[in-house]
Amino acid sequence: MGKPKKKKDAGSNTIALNRKARHDFFIEDRLEAGLELQGWEVKSMRAGRAQLSEAYVLLRNGEAYLFGAHITPLPTASTHINPDPSRTRKLLLHRSEINRLIGAVERKGYTLVPMALYWKRGRAKLEIGLAKGKKDYDKRAAKKDKDWQRERARILKQG
Repeated sequence: MGKPKKKKDAGSNTIALNRKARHDFFIEDRLEAGLELQGWEVKSMRAGRAQLSEAYVLLRNGEAYLFGAHITPLPTASTHINPDPSRTRKLLLHRSEINRLIGAVERKGYTLVPMALYWKRGRAKLEIGLAKGKKDYDKRAAKKDKDWQRERARILKQG
């Protein structure tokens, strides 16, 4: 009998997070999508050189694409390719998921926001949030609630 396999830490699988997404949007639903990547992009992502801060997802011709995600090429990248750090990347989703997203985005006024980039079974996955934009007063209310929760925890901790 062999040793039981240890579970990997979930935090180590995360490549990049979009922290501003929660601040700027109400996230209603989440989806997991695969990414169509080139070899140098995978190597760069393994080195943790990806950013989602300016990224967004668009639906075109019945397909989903990731725009504005920045994957910095490694200095050891091959010389016979010309790496484009912010190229458009195709997202891999089931047809039924794409149809549902098209309906939500076009009819109900939602937008698609990339939330997190992570590894799952050796493959890069992108978490997409179906979101509605927040107004400034919504952001202020959320900040006020967060401050109150922090203050309440401090008071309860003291006694």
